[in-house]
This record gives sequence, C-alpha cells and structure tokens, in this order.
Amino acid sequence: MATSRTFISSNIFIFFLIVATTYGQAPAPGPSGPTNITAILEKAGQFTLFIRLLKSTQASDQINTQLNSSSSNGLTVFAPTDNAFNSLKSGTLNSLSDQQKVQLVQFHVLPTLITMPQFQTVSNPLRTQAGDGQNGKFPLNITSSGNQVNITTGVVSATVANSVYSDKQLAVYQVDQVLLPLAMFGSSAAPAPAPEKGGSVSKGSASGGDDGGDSTDSSDAERTRFRFGVRIAIVAAIAAASSLSI
Repeated sequence: MATSRTFISSNIFIFFLIVATTYGQAPAPGPSGPTNITAILEKAGQFTLFIRLLKSTQASDQINTQLNSSSSNGLTVFAPTDNAFNSLKSGTLNSLSDQQKVQLVQFHVLPTLITMPQFQTVSNPLRTQAGDGQNGKFPLNITSSGNQVNITTGVVSATVANSVYSDKQLAVYQVDQVLLPLAMFGSSAAPAPAPEKGGSVSKGSASGGDDGGDSTDSSDAERTRFRFGVRIAIVAAIAAASSLSI
C-alpha cells in the first residue's frame, strides 16, 4: 500500500514538473518587424553616404513601402560603399538636380529579386527603377563568371564585392563603384569644329572664287592704264600751251 502511494506521488510530481517546465519556457520569438533598407545598411556599416542619399531623396521610404507590400516581386539593391562615393570626382553629387539624385538612387535598384546564382542567366540590359535600359539612357549590364559578378553602365565598371543581406523579398549587394547612368554622366557627342579664320568663303572672295577671274590683278591693271592716260593728257596739255606761247 505504501508502495502504491509512493508510486502515485512520484507520478503526480513528474506530471506537475512537466507542466511547469512546458509553460515556464520563454515564448518563441515573433516575426521580425517590417524590412527597412536603411536599418540593414546601418547594421552592415560602411554605407553612410549611400544611406544619406537614400534618405535625402526619400527613396528609402519608397523601397520600404514596396518591400512590405503584398504585391511586391522583391527588390535588388546595389549599395556603393563610402569609399566608392569618395572616389567620385569632387562636386559630382552637388552638380545634380534633385530629380537626378532620385534617378541615381533608382539606378541602383532592380524591381525584382535576383539571387547571386541568377546573375548568370539574366538578360541584359537589366531594367532598373530609373528606367528601361533598352532606351540606351539607363543601361545596366551584368557579366558573371563563377562567383564574380561585374556591372557595366556605359560610364563605369563595378564589381559585386559580397552579399550584404538576403531574404525572400530583398537582396542587397555591396559594389565598389557608384553606378553612374549614361543619361547623366555619358560624354555627349563632340561638337563640329568651328571654321578657321579666313575659311573657304573668305579665301574664295580673296581669290575671286571659281569663276577664273583674279580680281586683284584686274584692279592693278585698271589703275596702271588710268595713270598712263593721265600722263598722256598732261603731256598734251603742256605741248599745246607751248605752241600758243610761240
């Protein structure tokens, strides 16, 4: 009898121990908060200037809204490091209008999620949020060889250094150059050279053109004949005066 009570007491103790242990555990972590591109870059470090540009153009708000939309197809962001911005020619960003700064940021964002292996099969030029690369203004071309991914814009060539962040909606890649779009930084066609002083028209006028006449020589001949005629007239007048005096 005593053995039965001991057995029952032991089972009851084990039961309550299990219950206490189960309900005393910390709750499982809830879902993470909304995706925030600037928070991701701040955590990664070395993207201070890009973060500043994202905030000043309000592109960060647009990206976050898209990422947390149910209809989003995901985004891919190429994030230039602070060293990449510092390597730009002095005054490059200050020379841009507000609209151009927005386009510059959008040129670093693809409207779809692209994983590292998918870079090997993408079709060039890629469409960015700045516009369609097919029009020649915002071309973004990818070449991939193994784990190395290179980006060309028609102005600069950049390399994807590593993956900063990746989930089912967002991929952020570190690039070693600021991606400068052709529409804003491409060299314009060189203007036609200005005609030299005394161009063909002036030369033609001086030489009498193509009509075969030499206006300079003709004028000299006319002046010679005129002076000769004047001299003859003077001589004749002197001779006439002499005859009258005799």
